[in-house]
Amino acid sequence: MAFILDDINSRAKKDPAAFIRECDAEYDAKIRRAADLIEKHREQCPIVLMSGPSGSGKTTTSKKIEEELLLRGITTYALSMDNYFRTVDDTSPKMADGSYDPESPKCVDMGLLTEHFHRLAQGEAIDVPKFNFTKQRRADEHSATIRLGNNDIVVVEGIHALNDELTTANPEALKLYISARTNVINDGEYCFKATWMRLVRRVVRDNLFRGATPDYTLSIWANIRRGEKSYISPFKEKADFKFDSSFPYEICVLKSAAQKLFANIPEGIERYQELCSIGPALEKFEDIDPKFLLPDSLLTEFLGGGKYKY
Repeated sequence: MAFILDDINSRAKKDPAAFIRECDAEYDAKIRRAADLIEKHREQCPIVLMSGPSGSGKTTTSKKIEEELLLRGITTYALSMDNYFRTVDDTSPKMADGSYDPESPKCVDMGLLTEHFHRLAQGEAIDVPKFNFTKQRRADEHSATIRLGNNDIVVVEGIHALNDELTTANPEALKLYISARTNVINDGEYCFKATWMRLVRRVVRDNLFRGATPDYTLSIWANIRRGEKSYISPFKEKADFKFDSSFPYEICVLKSAAQKLFANIPEGIERYQELCSIGPALEKFEDIDPKFLLPDSLLTEFLGGGKYKY
């Protein structure tokens, strides 16, 4: 399956608001199917694990699942594994060249996370830590306090949520996998890769909300992709339900913000030639003003302006 560029541009020009509403409705249908599965499984285990590579929209998806389950009378808590990152120091995992490897599961305090799972399952309260991405350290304050009631659910989202270390310790947990997986085709050839969609999302988000320059995010992309292939993709077949979070309209919406950030690709970085192809590829898409996004759109996770807080 692939999106067709001509169809995207035609719909973007004709009625962008209707285009967005229709695509978002299709995604919301996936949310309801996942909620059906969770509701059926909740008596067996209150823990739901949601994994997927960077830029997949895991956080917003978990929040949308939370809303859907609340409509069914099920209180749901979203727990981000990002808050369980360890402070970066000399003991942090390293790559072959000696630099910090932020994609390694060893960056996550799996011991604390597993302890919190067990405490939640026993009805005890936990203080969820908070990670400061700008300072690359765990903050002094907690991000939230959670205690599960008899019928409550916690959705745990993060790139390593399906890692063996967690699933072995929590074999009854329901497992979800999410990724942008649909390419865009023009004249029978791929013109925009699904992995590029995730990169565009991340470059825009990191620049707007995480204090990262485009140069920095682009320079670490090759290692992110290596990490995905080593630490994320091998576990996706464990999932009980899979989401494709690609939206046909999304490059049209992200185009304006992304073009400025992809204007100058740092020379000498891995995948340089591929990354240089993204700017010209963006030009092929019609523009859609982000004002047409609905407040609960998954893309507001990367552009801001939505109803959710991150």
